[in-house]
Amino acid sequence: MKGVILAGGFGKRLKPITDNRPKPMIEILGKPIIDWQIKLLAKNNVREIIICVGYLKEQIIDYIASGNRFNVKVAYTVEEEPLGTGGALKNTYSLLKDEKDGFFMINGDILTNIDFNILANKNDYNTLAVVPLKSPYGIVDFDEHLNVTGFEEKPNITNKWINAGIYFFNQEVFNYLPEKGNIETTALPAMANQQKLKAKKFENSFWKSIDSHKDIEESSKELARNYSQN
Repeated sequence: MKGVILAGGFGKRLKPITDNRPKPMIEILGKPIIDWQIKLLAKNNVREIIICVGYLKEQIIDYIASGNRFNVKVAYTVEEEPLGTGGALKNTYSLLKDEKDGFFMINGDILTNIDFNILANKNDYNTLAVVPLKSPYGIVDFDEHLNVTGFEEKPNITNKWINAGIYFFNQEVFNYLPEKGNIETTALPAMANQQKLKAKKFENSFWKSIDSHKDIEESSKELARNYSQN
């Protein structure tokens, strides 16, 4: 089975770091995000990977090359202009059109230990991983008399779930993808409206999206605690 990494974005919210490096090359615990991702895919027996590159693509291509040192085979698709997450995936069609058993896709700013084999399914559903919404703030607990009874530091809000940016797709997804635009606002809502999309909960997995400078610091701490480096 093949995997796709979307690695072509500008990472504007992480300036000035991304002025001279693409977002997937930001280092967490001494290794670029994309390094962690390829090792995760390989650990889940995904040995053929397509990396969608665009902004400062040479850095990613030079670092990953053919994928030999990761024990995987890597191919690249290039965005000559920004295509969005949906357009970037559509740009891979020629490399994925024969994948009858489906394929995985992950956004290039995600750190996780989610089990991809759980995300895949025997019924050939299009599936997205969902994780609990994490409060950005600490929570204060108190009783009916307003006596403070305790504190919770940024707890999971377990009745709300967010898109983890990790997917298992079959060929059907290409019928919904735009030439240019984000999959989150084009293909996914359309597929959901036609009941073509399933969710898979990962309540206890480590997951972090690198969207801000604070995320870099927090993910380094969480990664050290939660991510298996074996």
